[in-house]
Amino acid sequence: MGRLEGKVAIVTGAASGIGRASAQLFASEGAKVVAADVAEGVHQTVEEITATGGTATAVEADAGNEEQVKGLVETAMGGYGGLHAVYANAGISGGIAPIPDITPEMFQEIIRVNLIGPFLAIKHASPVMIKQGSGSIVCTASVAGLRSNAGSIPYSASKAGVISLVQTSAYNLFGTGVRVNAVCPGLIETGMTKPIFDLAESRGSTHKLGQLNPLQRYGEPIEIANMALFLASDEASYVNGQAFPVCGGLTAGHPFANPGKA
Repeated sequence: MGRLEGKVAIVTGAASGIGRASAQLFASEGAKVVAADVAEGVHQTVEEITATGGTATAVEADAGNEEQVKGLVETAMGGYGGLHAVYANAGISGGIAPIPDITPEMFQEIIRVNLIGPFLAIKHASPVMIKQGSGSIVCTASVAGLRSNAGSIPYSASKAGVISLVQTSAYNLFGTGVRVNAVCPGLIETGMTKPIFDLAESRGSTHKLGQLNPLQRYGEPIEIANMALFLASDEASYVNGQAFPVCGGLTAGHPFANPGKA
């Protein structure tokens, strides 16, 4: 049996990157998946899942829109008869800009998607899970939410908010059997980070990407999906209110100069 056999899961941001890898992994482990994204690529994600024998439904939805998030829960309940796991992964970077160039509108949009989105997932998924006495909600935060210099100001603030959200939500759901945790990716090769990779390629410095962490490399979406799978599964039944860096060890220390290199 798969690690999510018999379970129903929602994955947001499932059109590409971490979300696509997670939706496919969840389905391969037995879950019936509601894959959601504002981008049409979510349909390709589901086509790839069904082509390999998995079960999934594609929904074009905005993770920061309350009515559409409610609709995702209703799709899971109506189509598959339950909801056991949610991976609130959808997010936007907003690019990099100095403080004088950041408008309140830019800040608000990043908060809407990156922080209000996971809040809405918790708000609307938890009542279903409370009734059944169990459930797992996983949110994508970031190493940028743990320490500075890993993302823009709005992005970093939104991800710090996600970490606080899972901690406070875990206690708000005290005694219900519903778990809420976060994954904090480091540098992962996705559509969101494509500008970073493109810039490095143009400079001939691709080999330097990820050099600041002890593994001295960047990560792949599946490596984040693996952590999300663990947290969504019953294997993490005693894990609650935590934020887990998956960053090659970047957050284990402070910036340093490698004594072995000139």
